[in-house]
Amino acid sequence: MINVLFFAQVRELLGTASVQVDSAELTTAAELRALLASQNDKWAQVLDSDKLLVAINQTMSQWHATIKDGDEVAFFPPVTGG
Repeated sequence: MINVLFFAQVRELLGTASVQVDSAELTTAAELRALLASQNDKWAQVLDSDKLLVAINQTMSQWHATIKDGDEVAFFPPVTGG
């Protein structure tokens, strides 16, 4: 299983802080995002990769990064400050 965490606006819009996903068919963060986005239009809109950053095991990652069973993958919006 992969533990998927959602932060900030992503968590608020989806109405959940986390889900667990069977990792059998997944090899990249992009595949995980696509699987979650396929649930419905709301999830697809919120999980649009142009609006998200991804971290794997608490390390900033790219969408093509490999994921495996037991990983923690976090999705969150870009952060701005000022």
